[in-house]
Amino acid sequence: MPLHNGFLPREGFKADTVLNIIRNTALSPKLLLPIILLARFTKKGEDLSMLHPLALSRIKTLFYIGIARWVNGYLSRGVLNNWVKDKDDWSKEIVLITGGAGGIGGHVVQLLAERNIKVVVLDIQPLTYTAGPKVHYYKCDITSPKTIAAVAQSIRAEVGAPTVIINNAGVVRGRTLLDASERDIRFTFDVNTFAHSWIVREFLPSLIKADHSIVVTVASVAAWATVPNMVDYSASKAASQSFHEGLAAELKTWYGAPRVRTVVLMPALEPQTVADAIVRQVLSGTSGQLLLPAMANALPLLGALPHWYSTRLRSKNETIMAKFAGRKVVEDVDKFYEAKEAMEADVGASAVLVPPQAKE
Repeated sequence: MPLHNGFLPREGFKADTVLNIIRNTALSPKLLLPIILLARFTKKGEDLSMLHPLALSRIKTLFYIGIARWVNGYLSRGVLNNWVKDKDDWSKEIVLITGGAGGIGGHVVQLLAERNIKVVVLDIQPLTYTAGPKVHYYKCDITSPKTIAAVAQSIRAEVGAPTVIINNAGVVRGRTLLDASERDIRFTFDVNTFAHSWIVREFLPSLIKADHSIVVTVASVAAWATVPNMVDYSASKAASQSFHEGLAAELKTWYGAPRVRTVVLMPALEPQTVADAIVRQVLSGTSGQLLLPAMANALPLLGALPHWYSTRLRSKNETIMAKFAGRKVVEDVDKFYEAKEAMEADVGASAVLVPPQAKE
């Protein structure tokens, strides 16, 4: 399952394709600078520029916009990476990913394993694909800090200390606020928000000590565009976005670990496309914020738009979740919490809700 490198994305011809063409042509300083230089320093160029002054003026305007984009990107990359560089040795790195039994996480695991990168999968469900020798699977309830601590101890003893953390696990119940039960809402936040904190709290100390790692937070464009039937999901993903931003700030200011890089992904595409983006960013070894599709970069502006427009836009998207049939990590949330509460109430019971199982 190689990374997709075609001209068109898996989703076909979309607005992103047009944007990429514009960025690589009309807004590319590399392409525009030679034209401007020819117009300035060659006889034929001067003649053409005198005949078409408006065209040359527009080319210069596009060139300046392209330069501004490049400067902005350069400064953003520098700040996000604290103006320091780090080098990954992928023959030694250990990637831990939650929700890697299938879906987006499953594609990420397979892409990494094909590159002989060691991967540890934490999931409450069994693997939905054939895992190679580089994949180590641990059945784990990531909503329980005690469970995570027990499984982490086994991981360190049997595989090694993870150096890359990908908080990928996510759930969406797809119900209105009144139709959703208390446990539906609680489960959404337990997986999409709280589990990020429990996983990072468990593994971050060793990453800070080494001042080397990548922590990936898979959020969602729903953090900026809340629509009916996913209020709890959007709220949980907005919290994940804030978690990412705060973690990045603490790593620099409180923990003195500028080389522990942070990545947030805001996807709304096919699982394979999202997996490609995650793997590419992880392999790049740099911090960043990825929004998929690229048109989603306009969504943060939604909060600045007038209410008459933004409110109407949210309401018009009520049909998005009408035919939702996503991957149900837990079919019966009530039984899940009943078992969890019974386990926590039993003082003498094991702290592990679901015993870890390593798969070599």
